[in-house]
Amino acid sequence: MNENLIGLTNAAEDTVTEANTALALRSGSLKVLATPALIRLIEVAASELLEKNLPPELTSVGILLDVKHTAPTPLGMNVRAEVRIVAIDGRKVIFDAVAFDEVDEVGRGTHERFIVDRLKFQAKADSKI
Repeated sequence: MNENLIGLTNAAEDTVTEANTALALRSGSLKVLATPALIRLIEVAASELLEKNLPPELTSVGILLDVKHTAPTPLGMNVRAEVRIVAIDGRKVIFDAVAFDEVDEVGRGTHERFIVDRLKFQAKADSKI
């Protein structure tokens, strides 16, 4: 992996709707942004950043998420997850992540992704069926 990628950033945004609440995703009983939806935003930001910087035969897969969801975000409010590449260890890429709604920080953590050959990885997965 190219060490020049360290420091690159990206963001992903979404609006809290009925579909991405804790109630809808069954991760809780309230109509607030679900933790799985927050984590999805972090993965979107990180995977899009790598896709833009990898050759077409390679892609990345998520291998670790360590995220604290620290504040609720209500229906109708926008949320933004920002990631920054902080380290590269062989094919493993490590991100710092932070998320904000329109009022304050709502989450923070780390995310790791692994660079894989697109076709080989898919073939390995498909061999299970």
